[in-house]
Amino acid sequence: MPNILVYKTPSCGCCNGWIEHLRAAGFSVEGRNLRDLMSIKRDAGVPVGLSSCHTALVGGYVVEGHVPVEQVKRMLAEQPDISGIAVPGMPIGSPGMEGTNAKPYQVISFDDSGNARVYADIDPR
Repeated sequence: MPNILVYKTPSCGCCNGWIEHLRAAGFSVEGRNLRDLMSIKRDAGVPVGLSSCHTALVGGYVVEGHVPVEQVKRMLAEQPDISGIAVPGMPIGSPGMEGTNAKPYQVISFDDSGNARVYADIDPR
């Protein structure tokens, strides 16, 4: 599997949880701590409305936020014509954000033109 580079802030515990989620699935992950992630998100083409607490780069794609590893693997296997996938915000029940009040959420794909569509519906309950 390709290496994943994760940009995050030094104090983000849930980001570390997501990194461990990826490692448990066999990915090699490098976490880089930065104080300001906005330039990384902008340079990676993450639409403002899809942003979350960390931004990852893998296999020529962007992975924004708490995307389940199954969807990362799916994207890498299918090689869709998109810029990346995102889980906006920090939904309870997503990897790294586990909790007792988990709710369904969506993984959204986006392209260089800013088009976004549902990539997967996730129900962690």
